Amino acid sequence: MQRGCFHTRASPLTGVGKPHLPGPVGLEPGAMEVGTFGRITYSQIWTGPDGTIGPRLTDVSVPERGGETGMMPAHLRDSVIPKHEQLRVILLHRCIKELQPGDLMTSERKLMQDYGVSRITVREAIGQLVNDGHLVRVRGKGTFVAHRPVQSKLHLASFTEEMRAQGHQPTTVVLMSEEDVAPEATARALRLAPDTRAYHVKRLRLADGEPVSVDDGWFNAALLPGLVDLDLTGSIYRATADKYGMPIDRAEQTVSANGADADVATLLGIKKGAPVMYFDRVSFSGPTAIEHTRSWYRSDRYQLQMEVQGQERAQRSS
Repeated sequence: MQRGCFHTRASPLTGVGKPHLPGPVGLEPGAMEVGTFGRITYSQIWTGPDGTIGPRLTDVSVPERGGETGMMPAHLRDSVIPKHEQLRVILLHRCIKELQPGDLMTSERKLMQDYGVSRITVREAIGQLVNDGHLVRVRGKGTFVAHRPVQSKLHLASFTEEMRAQGHQPTTVVLMSEEDVAPEATARALRLAPDTRAYHVKRLRLADGEPVSVDDGWFNAALLPGLVDLDLTGSIYRATADKYGMPIDRAEQTVSANGADADVATLLGIKKGAPVMYFDRVSFSGPTAIEHTRSWYRSDRYQLQMEVQGQERAQRSS
C-alpha cells in the first residue's frame, strides 16, 4: 500500500513498479534517493505508467504556524520536481493539517525568503491552490485558507443526513417555531383552505460551525400535530417518518440565484445583496404535500452536483 503517495496535479501516479529515477537524473533503475522536499522528507522517486514522476512521501515535518517546532523552513532544491510543485505540496499540507478556514496564509514575500524561491514560483503555487479551492485571495488583505464547500448531489435528503454523509458536523439554530396562518403561496402549495393555520419553522443551518443556509419552512399542522413541540435542531424529515409515519419520498423544487436581503445576509454573515442560491421546495409523503420550504444558501459554501444524461440514455434507464 502506498502510504502518503505524492502525485502531480496533472496526472496521479499509481505507485506500481520499482522505485527508480529516470535516466536524465543519472541513477540506474531501482536506485533510491533520500532527500528533503522543502520540510517534507521523501525517500523514493516513482515513475507512473504515463511517464509522470513524483516522490513517495515518508515523513512530514512542516513547522506549525511558522515554526512552533523550532525548525526553520529549508530552501527548496533543484530537482525533478518543479519548485512551484514542491511549494504547492508544502502549502497544501498547511491548509489541511495546520491552519483553520479563514486563517491568513504566509505572505508572498515571507514565502520567498523562507524557501529561497522567486515571486513567480510563489504565485504559481498559490494560484494552483486558489484554483483548487484550498485558498482564497482577498484584495488588499491577503490570501486566506478557504472554507471547505459543502457539496450536494441533487437528491432528496435532509440537511442533517447530507452533512453527516459528507463528513461535516451539522448544527441547527431554531429561529422561529410557531403556529400561524399560512401565507397564500404556502396554502396553495400544501393544498390548504385560505386562512388555515400551519406550523412555521425558521432555522439557521451550519456545517462545522459555519453558516450555510437559512430555511424558512411551513408544515401541515393537521398531519403533523405537535411538531413544534419536538426538538427541531435535528432532522424534521426523520421526525415525519418515525413519529408520524409519513416519510418524505419526493419533492418538487426550483433553484435560482438571488441577492441576499438584509435578514438573510445578517444570518449568513454576508453583505446585503451578496449572491445566494434560493430553493423553493414542496415535499410530499405519497400524494400528500406536507412541507413548503424556502431556503437561502451561501454560494461560496454550497455547491450543487448533478449528472446530466443524453436523451437516448435517459430513455433506456427509464
